[in-house]
Amino acid sequence: MVKFQACLMHYSNVSPLKRPDSLLRQKVNKYDAPEKIRSLGIYPYFRVIESDQDTQVMIAGKPVLMFGSNSYLGLTNHPAIKLAARRAVSKYGTGCAGSRFLNGTLDIHLELEEKLAVFTGKEAALVFSTGFQVNIGVIPALLGRNDYLILDELDHASIIEGSRLCFGKTVKFRHNNMDSLEKALQHCGGGGVKLIVVDGVFSMEGDIANLPEIAGLAEKYHASIMVDDAHGLGVLGARGQGTAAHFNLTGETELIMGTFSKSFASIGGFIAADQATINFLKHQARSLIFSASISPAATASVIAALQVIEEEPERISQLWSNTELAHHELKRAGFDTGNSCTPIIPLFVRDDMKTFRLCRMLLEEGVFVNPVTSPGVAKEASLIRFSLMATHTRLQIEEAIEKICKLSKKLEII
Repeated sequence: MVKFQACLMHYSNVSPLKRPDSLLRQKVNKYDAPEKIRSLGIYPYFRVIESDQDTQVMIAGKPVLMFGSNSYLGLTNHPAIKLAARRAVSKYGTGCAGSRFLNGTLDIHLELEEKLAVFTGKEAALVFSTGFQVNIGVIPALLGRNDYLILDELDHASIIEGSRLCFGKTVKFRHNNMDSLEKALQHCGGGGVKLIVVDGVFSMEGDIANLPEIAGLAEKYHASIMVDDAHGLGVLGARGQGTAAHFNLTGETELIMGTFSKSFASIGGFIAADQATINFLKHQARSLIFSASISPAATASVIAALQVIEEEPERISQLWSNTELAHHELKRAGFDTGNSCTPIIPLFVRDDMKTFRLCRMLLEEGVFVNPVTSPGVAKEASLIRFSLMATHTRLQIEEAIEKICKLSKKLEII
């Protein structure tokens, strides 16, 4: 003990070295893109919300209509879900203090995985701490040096990061372009695994993957399919079971990935597949093995959300009624909404500065939307992302669209 204390005293007495800025510090000091936008008074990120995540939120003490949320079914304030979270904390505490692989697996993790498997129509499921961790864990685990990863060019950033960690060869195809996909498959050599990974619903464009034709090409070229259904679960399908169920292609879709931070009102992610694939991933996916497990409260919240979705199917039908109304009014006003046919509606501005200005002006008018600009998209593809919840009222939707139209005309967007 004395020796250990002496060691601590030795290091605590070491004087810090004075040296010029490191190359790292010089690099980060040159980064001034946010400051340029702040200087114009139109910086749109990290806006602080002072209330619950609902159709109306409080920002700087003022009510703001929320049209920038992924809570498609409006479940973040459901009393049954909040009660489930509180009960889980009372029973299990606030965290698991370890990974699923070691000391961090709870009985409710297994319960949730069983329910997710049933919900998605698969044999088994595996829960991760976040959706991002699913994609950066599953993709590298499944593909080796002689394998191929085939991606839609507009796939989510987590899929792109997963590709960077993957030893297999990555081939991209043009967005939802089946001729391009077929050429990509033809480019792949024989013998290795071919895994096509696509978003079910594309998170910025709001369009749906052409899963029927993808499945046909996958069969033709002996490829497997993985669908990232973060924005499809709770939205597509009669019971909200997602893109594969929507097209009746659950059997043809070998892996279904989902997140809990959208329709399921929590945080975390999962992959669903056959038993053998899930067993393989439990022992090979590094983002599962070396990350702490999803918290008890988050887990219990998802279990409760699945129950609510089953018991309150009218939420899905109301979401689609709201979606139909918003699409009709925005198109009638003259907005370019691309190929969207979901509750995610892109309003193409095609100018970064106008996108920032519109976002700021709308916030001042009491409407929260999200800007999508370069480098996230090309400058000529910048847009406002307008998203619906089942709990939005008709009056809220009409008020928001009226303000969007007024300010867009002022900025000469429409």
